[in-house]
Amino acid sequence: MEVPEGWTRLSGQGFGPFVTREVFRRPDGTRATWESRWHRKHPGPTTTGSTWWAPGAVAWWIGVLFAIGSVCFALGSFPPFATTVGTNPDNLTYFIGSLFFTTAAFLLYYETASTATSLSSGNRRGPRSLFRVQHHRIDWWAALIQFAGTLWFNRTTLSALVVGLGAKPDHHPVWRPDALGSICFLVSSWLAWAEECHGPFAWRPSHISWWITLLNLVGSVAFGASAIASYVTPNGQLLSLALTNLGTFVGAICFLAGAVLLLPERTMESPSAEAGLSSPVGTTA
Repeated sequence: MEVPEGWTRLSGQGFGPFVTREVFRRPDGTRATWESRWHRKHPGPTTTGSTWWAPGAVAWWIGVLFAIGSVCFALGSFPPFATTVGTNPDNLTYFIGSLFFTTAAFLLYYETASTATSLSSGNRRGPRSLFRVQHHRIDWWAALIQFAGTLWFNRTTLSALVVGLGAKPDHHPVWRPDALGSICFLVSSWLAWAEECHGPFAWRPSHISWWITLLNLVGSVAFGASAIASYVTPNGQLLSLALTNLGTFVGAICFLAGAVLLLPERTMESPSAEAGLSSPVGTTA
């Protein structure tokens, strides 16, 4: 981060080589706290729109689109739904859900890549920031890997849909992209968790952001279990259809809860202010 003239770094925290939290002293002696997730989610001192309806905010769309995609995956993995609508509509539900996931993941990547690099300015950077490699940022890696995972899920669900419509199954390897997508989700969720915890673990149940990253991490583990269970054996059978559906359903519900919590996170007060610590960047102590 670009630190204003006269500011002094007092302390910092992070995970591995990544810095996710720093405390500064301003020239007037007051302290300011910078947290990477907070800085990304709240680019300015004020937040426009209400908590539940703010179509002009990128962060609002991220939560809404992830929620819709999660509902689609939960429906698709719910056996009574599949039995009622049939195989092809069920596969179509998965594919539609994957498109919502990908759109939300792209917006999240845009939100991350365009985050201001200066502590004195909350203005986001332009579209060119999408093509900048920002390997020193843990949130950049998390967003990029998650976006890659959603693309794998696009391929997985489209393959399943095409197979269901009559194409030969051996022309569409389904399990491998599903496994790779799940791995991407798991790595991305772990990085987001480490960013929020400022390390490998923290106990912060009073923070919405902590719950969001925890739910996404649990959901990714469930998706991973589902991917393993959906491996197709040489005789053409899944390892466990029940575990495949259960893992997908549990993961989707976790993602849904995390997506809904993204909406109040956008308008919440600074976690530092709530805890009575130094004021966040953009406010005064």
